[in-house]
Order: sequence, then structure tokens, then C-alpha cells
Amino acid sequence: MTGKSKPPAEFWTEERCFITEHVNRADLPSVSVARARVEPGVTTQKHVLSVDEWYVITAGSGRAVVGPAAPVDVGPGDTVHIPAGCEQQITNTGDDDLLFLCVCVPRFVPATYRSLE
Repeated sequence: MTGKSKPPAEFWTEERCFITEHVNRADLPSVSVARARVEPGVTTQKHVLSVDEWYVITAGSGRAVVGPAAPVDVGPGDTVHIPAGCEQQITNTGDDDLLFLCVCVPRFVPATYRSLE
């Protein structure tokens, strides 16, 4: 460990969720890691990314839609892979916040996001 940094601030996105970016640096273009928080009853925007993404569910329950496949129920410990260019969205189906890590390869930048709504 080369040093501890101050916890990053959470911010609201038009995608209808809160994001905390933990690793997203220009000098590390190969990967980014963020935490998403979706409030109960909320469905994120349908969108595509031009990068591969993995959701690693850490708390709560939800239903993920990836491409034309049937929706999948997810909970803590589940991982969902979303290939680059694939439609995606997730709904919080529980009574508590749905929390998950978003791991993007290569790194997420705003230009990689396209809303389908």
C-alpha cells in the first residue's frame, strides 16, 4: 500500500443512481472501479457503454437486464458481466439500497456512456 486517500464523495447521476468513484484516473487507463447506489424502487436508465463492465453486488436485491436476455435477479455476492455495446439497466427490487461495484475495462469516461432513453 502506497498511501491511504480520503474517501471519495458520492454524487447523483442522470442515470438515476448515486456514484462513488474509487479508482478512475487518466494515468491508469486500463480499469476503473466505482460504487453505485440505487434507491428502493428505482430503475436506472437503459444505456450502453463502449467498455466492458462488471457489476459486483455487495448489498440489497435487484433485477438486472443485459441485452436481449431475460432479466436476472441479483443479490450480494452475484456478479453480472455486461459486454461493451450491450444494453443494460438494473432495478432495485428490495426495501434497502442496492449497492454494487462497477468495474469497467478499459476505464469509464463520460464519452463511453450513451443513454437509450
